[in-house]
Order: sequence, then structure tokens, then C-alpha cells
Amino acid sequence: MEALATGRSPGRLGESLPPLPRLPYPPGMTEGSPHPGTNPGPRANPGSSAPRPLAGQRALVTGAGRGIGAAIAVALARGGADVAINDLEAGDEARGVAERCREFGGRVRLAPADVGDRDAIDRIVAETAEEFGGLEIAVSNAAYSDRERFHEADMDGFERTIRVTMWGAFHLLRASTRRMIADRTAGSIVFVSSPHSWEPIPGAMAYNMAKAAVDQMARTAATELCEHRIRVNLVHPGWIDTPGERKFFHEDKLSALGSELPWGRLGKPEEIARGVLFLCDPASEYMTGSSLLIDGGIGLPVREMHRLDTPSRERPGETSPDARVE
Repeated sequence: MEALATGRSPGRLGESLPPLPRLPYPPGMTEGSPHPGTNPGPRANPGSSAPRPLAGQRALVTGAGRGIGAAIAVALARGGADVAINDLEAGDEARGVAERCREFGGRVRLAPADVGDRDAIDRIVAETAEEFGGLEIAVSNAAYSDRERFHEADMDGFERTIRVTMWGAFHLLRASTRRMIADRTAGSIVFVSSPHSWEPIPGAMAYNMAKAAVDQMARTAATELCEHRIRVNLVHPGWIDTPGERKFFHEDKLSALGSELPWGRLGKPEEIARGVLFLCDPASEYMTGSSLLIDGGIGLPVREMHRLDTPSRERPGETSPDARVE
């Protein structure tokens, strides 16, 4: 079993196996040394005793004008990072997020761009790294989706979903990785994925395809970037209460559907942001190629609990009519 787990070729019974080759650390790093460009410990938020695990780090978050992306940008800023906020335009939403991030005392910049445009992403990564003096964190959150049967789909929308959701994630991954390697920076890249990556949800073929590709993209990148000490991880949200959901559902419908989920409600963007902060924290440096599930049990077979509701089984708080009180 060990041979299978480690990828080594099995030898004969009792024969010792050669050790796996040890990947080198980047120049200037040794085992146990702090990552370059990171603060070895948290410092306090000005005027507060709250820890700032990302103090001294520089981050770029795509799709950060609202919803999950906005919550992630604010969480990273609260954690001590300088944050670049990407949205399609530097509009009121993005500016509002920037103001919230500035409350924590770090540097904040707007980085408007279409993530599906490779040149635009190369530009904002370069500009962010130049202005901040480096880049340790990149979070790919931007996405687009339509809802229609694939054989009736408007192909402009179908292809835009792939371009923004899949290619946009790749463009950020490639540009940020190249910068980190050039700067010899041990960094953290996080992809916000979706249940669509494994669930064939009808009416969302393009989005399903794109998110499935993102998952494989992240794991492949994690494998290739171990030697550079660049960590790549995934966050898998469940059904989250974001402005984007209003594109497909009215408020009453969302509330009703949320009440049917295992946890009885939709998730909050801030709950996903806390997961991203955890993955970006240098204290989580042993995590790479991981998927962090924050879904309120949406994948659990809760509907099967009815199998336990038999006449012979009492529910919590209920007393059998035959029970005697001594």
C-alpha cells in the first residue's frame, strides 16, 4: 500500500525501497524558514488586538466588486494584506469594496479588467506587483453563467461563460505564477470553485464544464508548483446568497429553496471568505492541492434520514407513551 501511496515502484517482499527525491527549496530558503516576503508572525490591527496573519503580503482578487469576491477582498485586508480589487470596471461597487478594505490600514488599488482577456490580466498582475512591490496571493473568483439548455443556447453567452470562468482563471494562474517565480516568492493561489464542477446541473453545461476544468487546473498547477513552494488550493462553496443568484431567482424563491437545504439556509459570502483567508495564511503552508468544502452539507444524503423515522425509534425530546416515571 505504501508503494501505491508514494508512487514508488514496489520491490520484492522485505526489500527496502529507495527514498523519493527531495525537491529543493528556492534560493535563500531552508526547512522551517519563513516564506520570502512574509511576516514571520501576526501583528495587531491598528486600534485593535485582532491578529493580522497576512501582514506584509500583497494580494489580487478577481471578481471582487460584489458577493463572494468582495467578501474575500475585505477578509484579506482585515488579515493585513495589501489588496488589489479586480472587477470588469472600476464602478461604484468596486470603489465601495475598496473603501471597506482601506479601513484596515493597508494599501488598496482598483484593477479593472476583463479576466477573459489575457493581455489585460498580464497587465493588472504586473501593475499590482509593481505598485505593491510584489505579489504573494492571487484569488480567482470571477465567473459568468447563463441558464439554458445547451442545444438551444445562445453561443455568445455559452462561449463567454467558458472564456471568463475557465480561461479567466487560467490567465490569472499563469500571470501570477510567472511573477512569483521571477521574484522567487513562495505564494498562495486559491480558486473559488462550485458544486457545478462535479454535479451535472441541467441548464448550466458551459458553467459545469468550466468549473470542472478549474478543479483539474488547480490540482495540476499544485503538482507542478511544489518545487517553487507556490501553493494552489480550491474552495468549494455550496449555495451562497450573492447578488448573482438574483439573475436566476426571485427573493421569495431563494428564501424557500434555502430553507430546504440541509443547514436550512443559503451560505454567506463571509463564510467563504474565512475559508480563503485560512488557505492564504502562511500557517497553512502544508496545504496544497486541497479542496476546502464550505457547503452547509449540501452534498450530504440528508433526505435519507427518513429511514430512521420508524415507530420504534423516539425522536429527541419525545417520550414513549409506555415509559414509566420512577
